[in-house]
Amino acid sequence: MIAGVPLGYLVSTVVTAAFVGFGLWPPSTRGPRATLPYLLGTVSSELYAPMLLCVAAPTALAVAQGDLDLPRELWALALPALTVLGIGMALVRASRTGQVLDVALAGALDAKARQRSRADPGQVLRVLLAPVRWPRRDVVRLKNLRYGPAVGRGNLLDLYISRTRPPSAPVLVYFHGGGYFSGAKSREAQLLLERLASRGWLCVTANYQLHPAMFPTQVIDAKRLIAWLHAEGGTYGADPTRLLLTGGSAGAHLAMTCALTANDPRFQPGFEDVDTRVAGAVGFYGYYGRVTPDPASSPAGHVRPDAPPVLIIHGTHDPMAPVEDARAFAATLRAASADVVLLAELPGGLHAFDRFASIRSASVAAAVEVFGEAVVSGRMKRAH
Repeated sequence: MIAGVPLGYLVSTVVTAAFVGFGLWPPSTRGPRATLPYLLGTVSSELYAPMLLCVAAPTALAVAQGDLDLPRELWALALPALTVLGIGMALVRASRTGQVLDVALAGALDAKARQRSRADPGQVLRVLLAPVRWPRRDVVRLKNLRYGPAVGRGNLLDLYISRTRPPSAPVLVYFHGGGYFSGAKSREAQLLLERLASRGWLCVTANYQLHPAMFPTQVIDAKRLIAWLHAEGGTYGADPTRLLLTGGSAGAHLAMTCALTANDPRFQPGFEDVDTRVAGAVGFYGYYGRVTPDPASSPAGHVRPDAPPVLIIHGTHDPMAPVEDARAFAATLRAASADVVLLAELPGGLHAFDRFASIRSASVAAAVEVFGEAVVSGRMKRAH
């Protein structure tokens, strides 16, 4: 005991406070490194009900069992009170996500379309109270289909399809993050994939070959996936001419590079005749710099006037890929592209904010659906 307060209670209180503190003020990871503060902050910045339980349960138990002599030991409740305040601050930041996305979409969509970019209140309530993601009954997941010649898991994909199997479905492809040296297709964006699949999209999440030194092998893999959709997608009801590329972190780098190099034979060896144009691209918490010393290893090295519509979504508190870099990439793309380039900076958002079913990821999924429907239908307003 310390000053009459049980050590176990103090330790649990300090640990929970650290979780919340790292979520509110995350220290830089100085590159693609999953540091302990980053991991703790990623949890607390998205999962508010569990964090609140971690504060309230030990405190209530300590008071009920008489471990805290109130009011003499009232000081022991100061840190839990501050922690609850921090959780509330994180919740307020996340609740502003829909508004920020609405403002970002304002220049490219009419008001009626933007109204649908807000997450359904019932869905928000579900993820707030029960952040564990439950698989949707109206969506079928087909696992580990091979789309390329790489051995092992490198060229495997999963499909998310509505049980109603609508014909000529628009396609969303998601590339996972991991700095091109780690990651897997089933760890991120599950809320997005299942939401769009339930609404008639065919959603794809794919592995690609991992190793930064192998670049641009990853871009070639991404284009092989598009070629697979043209050759085999019809079997599953896909319309590959209405394709939205998305990805997180390194996956955003991959999606943007692929979208900006449509039909470039350098990245389509052996299948140069396949049309790899896409309707649009969305990057989540992306890294948009160079992978190798070659300027062509950055998506900024491929900006072009005929780039498709782009939506960049980035957290203001991202400790791994600073939001300033996303702003710089958006500015570079806007200077060259004749189409829309939208940037949404999510208040308090960290890296990998779509790892959990949360208020922030639910709002992002709703906005991406609206953006995607606009680009695949050709209703997106042009920038000029």
